Amino acid sequence: MAYISQQDKKTLTPAIKKVLKKYGLKGSISIKNLMSLRVTVTAGRLDLIGAAASIGNFDRCGYIQANPYGNNQKYKDINLDIFNFYTELKKAMKGALWFDKSDSMTDYFHTAYYLEIHIGRSDKPYKLLA
Repeated sequence: MAYISQQDKKTLTPAIKKVLKKYGLKGSISIKNLMSLRVTVTAGRLDLIGAAASIGNFDRCGYIQANPYGNNQKYKDINLDIFNFYTELKKAMKGALWFDKSDSMTDYFHTAYYLEIHIGRSDKPYKLLA
């Protein structure tokens, strides 16, 4: 069963904050239901909403949920910085703690914890800084 503790979050936080700072982004790190590590990016110089809209992930008033399990290659042609940001963020969120021994063919799910990347919030849109 997926589980992440506050201590695990504390261990992963420095690497996550380093990635956010490197790309000029502001955000927060939280745990949802003791099962998911969530990074919410609230503001920054990268047009994450525009890039997502250009690949078909529609802008819902400045808020999207990025897919932390998907392939980021689609961002490579749009903006290399955005591609590198998502790649480095996922790596930092996993750290040395994450594993996935799931087998969807047999309906068996066993992972260290789930990953969530939110760009903006439903009540507070992502703010693109100049």
